[in-house]
Amino acid sequence: MIGAGYVGLVTAACLADAGHRVVCVERDARILGALTRGVVPIFEHGLEELVQGAVAAGHLAFTSDLAVAVADAEVAFITVGAVPQVRAVAAELARSMPAASVIVTKSTVPVGTGDELQRAVLSARPKAALQVVSNPEFLREGSAIADFQRPARIVVGTNADRGRAALEAVYERLGLRASVLFTSRRDAELIKYASNAFLATKIAFVNELADLAERVGADVTRVAQGMSLDPRIGLGCLDAGPGYGGSCFPKDTAELLRAADEHGVYLRIVQATAAANEHRKRAMAERIIAACGGDVAGKTLAILGLTFKPGTDDMREAPSLTILPALARAGAVVRAHDPAGGRRAALLMREVAVFDDAYTCLQDCDAAVLLTEWPEYAGLDLERVRTALRQPILIDLRNAIVPAEAAKHGLQHHGIGRPRTRSLR
Repeated sequence: MIGAGYVGLVTAACLADAGHRVVCVERDARILGALTRGVVPIFEHGLEELVQGAVAAGHLAFTSDLAVAVADAEVAFITVGAVPQVRAVAAELARSMPAASVIVTKSTVPVGTGDELQRAVLSARPKAALQVVSNPEFLREGSAIADFQRPARIVVGTNADRGRAALEAVYERLGLRASVLFTSRRDAELIKYASNAFLATKIAFVNELADLAERVGADVTRVAQGMSLDPRIGLGCLDAGPGYGGSCFPKDTAELLRAADEHGVYLRIVQATAAANEHRKRAMAERIIAACGGDVAGKTLAILGLTFKPGTDDMREAPSLTILPALARAGAVVRAHDPAGGRRAALLMREVAVFDDAYTCLQDCDAAVLLTEWPEYAGLDLERVRTALRQPILIDLRNAIVPAEAAKHGLQHHGIGRPRTRSLR
């Protein structure tokens, strides 16, 4: 496994847990040092225990030496980030791996990259029988282990029998052979981009629908529920909120648009999706200001949740990175809490005071804003929340709190795409 980042480490741990012998190559000394001490440097539920168990069983090891790691490897997975890194790793693997090995790109790469790597590998070692296979990842942060062990699908892009047999053997031990879809390399690469762009479109669509629901007095959560009962639609990615973020949807929609432009194709819907999402993030700051009476200058706001989604400490493209600085520029004193992402957020937003406890964060604030739907926030003691706040304003950008419950405890609940609920006190 070349790369011990999010995808590489989860994949390595899960394969090792299934009984494969896995060596993970990581050249960042800080990350490698942590892993060799049994410390996982990323937040993912259950991952540290899985890594420690695989290491103790002798199925998983870590090194910085790629040549040593792949000297007798049958399959090498590339899980590094940028495309230049993927190319560089493939070149190293071509020089170092046994002649009949299989090189697998799990990194998300532009369509045609696998074919390019296959040509480069054959050029570097004409007499070798190295095969390049595309095997894109579909792991969701916060549920990555479950996604790997019980996947909706496994996509393998190869036209070579040996590449197909190698990946069948890898996944057969996990009992997942029946879930594998075999395609060409280009098909597999495009499937990844197409999947994320489509899911991003669903999010952008339901967010715009939420605005209409508010105007006409409807409840977008019920509308989405009704839509989801159509088996052609489903409920996934139909939760209205402040916009999508993370490492996949923003990057993959942008890459799909770049590829389309390069080939003279205009993807109007995907382009509109990306634009709608950026507008959505900016509009959330305006929504918060409006809920606070149209002016937040001198007011103190408590933001609950900073990561782009619950279950991870990932801050990449998180809506908070747009919303919180906008509130600070409008004159607000911004305080925040997040169960996992607080330290990362503090480094990215110096204007925000990050607290270790949610109720301490809420104390004497003029409004509370629920920005990431961590389970901890859905279970907040609303009476305690009301007591802590100077003003009884709860702005719920994830519809995580039942409006009637908020009203019962004296809070003015401002949801997304729902009729406003006033305090019952």
